[in-house]
Amino acid sequence: MSFTPPVSEQRFVLDHIARIGDLAENARFADATPDLIDAVLEGIGAFAAGEWAPLDRRGDEVGAKWTEDGVVMPEGFREAYQAYVDNGWGTISSPTEFGGQGLPVSLTAAVLETLGAANLGFALAPILTVGAIEALMHHGSPEQQAKYLPKLATGEWTGTMNLTEPQAGSDVGAVKTKAEPRGDGKWSISGTKIYISFGDHDLTDNIVHLVLARTPDAPPGTKGLSLFLVPKFRVNEDGSIGEANDVKVVSIEHKMGLHASPTCVLSFGDEGECVGELIGPEFGGIAAMFTMMNNARLNVGLEGVQAAERATQRAVDYARDRMQGARNKEAVAIVEHPDVRRMLMRMKAQTMAARALVYYAFGQLDRAGLGDGDAKKRLDLLTPLAKAHGTDIGSEVSDLGIQVHGGMGFVEETGAAQHYRDSRVFRIYEGTNGIQAADLVGRKLSMDGGATLFALIDDMRGETQDEGLLALIDACEEIGRKLLDADADDRLAASYPFLTMLSVAVCGWLLERQDRAVEGDGAFAAMKRAAVAFYLGQIVPEALGLKAAASARAQVLYSIGAEAFAA
Repeated sequence: MSFTPPVSEQRFVLDHIARIGDLAENARFADATPDLIDAVLEGIGAFAAGEWAPLDRRGDEVGAKWTEDGVVMPEGFREAYQAYVDNGWGTISSPTEFGGQGLPVSLTAAVLETLGAANLGFALAPILTVGAIEALMHHGSPEQQAKYLPKLATGEWTGTMNLTEPQAGSDVGAVKTKAEPRGDGKWSISGTKIYISFGDHDLTDNIVHLVLARTPDAPPGTKGLSLFLVPKFRVNEDGSIGEANDVKVVSIEHKMGLHASPTCVLSFGDEGECVGELIGPEFGGIAAMFTMMNNARLNVGLEGVQAAERATQRAVDYARDRMQGARNKEAVAIVEHPDVRRMLMRMKAQTMAARALVYYAFGQLDRAGLGDGDAKKRLDLLTPLAKAHGTDIGSEVSDLGIQVHGGMGFVEETGAAQHYRDSRVFRIYEGTNGIQAADLVGRKLSMDGGATLFALIDDMRGETQDEGLLALIDACEEIGRKLLDADADDRLAASYPFLTMLSVAVCGWLLERQDRAVEGDGAFAAMKRAAVAFYLGQIVPEALGLKAAASARAQVLYSIGAEAFAA
């Protein structure tokens, strides 16, 4: 199956949801002209379809390999990555002072969506680098920025996040990796990190690891964490690559999916020669980590969009080609059967919904970067929604794609199963979706005593016309107010259904806006109107049906002991 970049849809959502035209009115983004945006979307589409998409199946079937010399990527990947660097695709929103183009992050989101839809595992490399750039821009010293950002901004070097350890998963405060002062202003790093995506590879000449570690006499928990810059190879003062930095890949995980993305176990300082630089102040690691994590969580929500887009394209192609059964006594392709159309319509509507939610969040990120305080608060509120609901949709749509294929969906040669296998982890990493829900009803709901949530509710209510969507918005407000005064267990018991309700309300609001904006009677407009009608008529009522679960207390969950679950 060939990959078709969703350029028209991306441009429409950038215009009407991210409102990139408004951003271009600011001097910082003045270069984001309509012609440039078109050129970027069309250019990355052609590049991804021609260079990255053809490697997608090889990445899944061959995958990254661990050897004595480190991780080796499948044939063709190094060349395709170098073409990405040479064509400047990593520079879109990177800072101009370090070789980037300084364009809106919203546009980078579209670029990354196209790359990920073409080759999901491969696209994790540039996505992780974006997080490293953000951390260094906000927390790095001028010297660190000058030395590392020009290489990261172009993608010439890649970046990673090193947080997780065997005993420290969601409990980041349990990190044990050590940082000892060397006496020269640098630090000796020792410890083991697990689940490090693209922790080693042969795509680039160097990898910049950002590592959470604990200094001597650090207080326990997250307050004692510091962040360190640890390159795979040391970097000389003139920017040239020096000797190896005692960072070793111990193994790579054998995973359900994302085989083109090496998930590494990294060992730092086995020989006592791993040198790191402190990023920001000592004990400032948790703040720097959240800079990376918040960026990563939006990008993981975007990965859900990528999986949904490619799964939908594959299912539509199959349904249009597969002849089976009859209508009106004539043989037809399965796309003509009502239940298949129901699944395809749901896939299209949910993919549009996830894209709208995630792009809207990226638009708020751009506005926050321009100093808009209200946009920063809304971004904080939206981040758990974008990550959790975007990845829930990625899994749901990929699963539906298998169902559309019928028995052939269970057979690997069609490629339908790969999308589900690749996307399933998105609901787990960068903070499980349950953690996103807990964040929503904890820190995010309580911002300004609930004012941030209720400002969003007011904006949605003021623009919404559909009665069912208004009812859902009202229910979100009602439950939000109750949860503000609920105890911790009751808030957490309600958190996931509440997150889904609020996410669907936001998606419905943004889709209804698109329905009002779409013009003409061509295929794009017809599909947009039909998908919005389906979403408002079927998915919004489903979300309203979660009100009982979001209103339930935790009592029934704790009415039995833990041993009873094994009965």
